[in-house]
Amino acid sequence: MLGVSGRPASPDGKTILPMRNHGVTMMSLGLMTNDDEAVVWRGPMLMGALQQMLMQVQWGALDVLLVDLPPGTGDVQMTLAQKAQVDGAIIVSTPQDIALLDARKGIDMFRKLDVPILGMVENMSTHICSRCGHEEHIFGHGGVAAEAEKMGVPLLAEIPLDMTIRLASDGGAPVVVSQPGSAQAAGFLALARTLVGQGVA
Repeated sequence: MLGVSGRPASPDGKTILPMRNHGVTMMSLGLMTNDDEAVVWRGPMLMGALQQMLMQVQWGALDVLLVDLPPGTGDVQMTLAQKAQVDGAIIVSTPQDIALLDARKGIDMFRKLDVPILGMVENMSTHICSRCGHEEHIFGHGGVAAEAEKMGVPLLAEIPLDMTIRLASDGGAPVVVSQPGSAQAAGFLALARTLVGQGVA
């Protein structure tokens, strides 16, 4: 999604050089495996990979480090909260009730681990037909906003289900890079500005 490929280099066999594109320094477990290879790892292997990402990657000077976690309330989330100083968690969910069940559990877990909840993001919030302009709420509407209000956390952004976003990501240049002035980029930019305003990023 950031237009990087190939395996990261390791100059000494111990440290890993991260990849960089569009002004973003990044590292992914996916870069360490073959494209069609599943990562079938149990807890201890995942914990080792997480610690390797945190301690062995030469991150350099960063404004902020975002960690994209798998869904759920498992070992990875708990280990990250216990082994690193986490300034906050952003909960991403679609508006449908079944997805919000998992979001609630995630919020509860982070609160039990004393990780502040920075807010929620509603993904696939709405879809506007590219032919007729009709707006349709495929996964329901307002579910994340209502949940955020109930939980006492801010709604940070509503990201639409949009072909432009998907095509930009598949093309390796996120929509905020390829079309920064577009309506599709607006939600992402608003999210970033809010986090900067909170002093997080």
